[in-house]
Amino acid sequence: MDADWSSELTARARLHAALGEPARLAIVDRLLLGDASPGEIGRELGLASNLLAHHVKLLEQAGVVGRSRSEGDARRSYLRLRTAALSGLVPSGVRHARRVVFVCSRNSARSQLASALWAARSEVPAASAGTRPAGEVHPLAVATAKAHGLSLARARPHHVDRVMRPDDLVVAVCDNAHEELDPADRLHWSVPDPAAVGTEAAFDAAYHDLADRVDRLVPAVHDS
Repeated sequence: MDADWSSELTARARLHAALGEPARLAIVDRLLLGDASPGEIGRELGLASNLLAHHVKLLEQAGVVGRSRSEGDARRSYLRLRTAALSGLVPSGVRHARRVVFVCSRNSARSQLASALWAARSEVPAASAGTRPAGEVHPLAVATAKAHGLSLARARPHHVDRVMRPDDLVVAVCDNAHEELDPADRLHWSVPDPAAVGTEAAFDAAYHDLADRVDRLVPAVHDS
């Protein structure tokens, strides 16, 4: 019993220590609403690469930050917030937008699910689009949405050029779309492509990943 209590206390102390430095807290703030590569974070926060690597390592050791390889450019990696370690953390930084547009490469799964989730949770309008749209929404995306009380029955893939407006808040929900879009102020969610696996479990995992992220973003977005 004492060993269990000691381990829990040590883990809590490590978490507090990890967040007790302004640069690390700034990294967590940046990752709260969207993923980013170490290079992107370094440029945004003005941190040298060696100092950034030190802070990221401590956040990873504390279980606050995770890392995944890009599905687009394999030389890249993206950092994401592990929200289970920060259950008391709430979104900071209000975003003003008349509409939220979720973008992935094919607009056949992740972006469609994200848009449907958003529509069920927020009064701010939502849309979805693709950089290289497919001919139809993936059947397993339709089935996954239905299993969770959402409908993609009328959803159709569309190209970003026909959907996006200058005042949209754009959320790229895949690495390829994030890397293909022109540089702009947008959020990036590095959600693994369920179509690449092609199983119900993969689509359900993508759904829950998106649902967690949507729930974090909704309170931070206000209609301008």
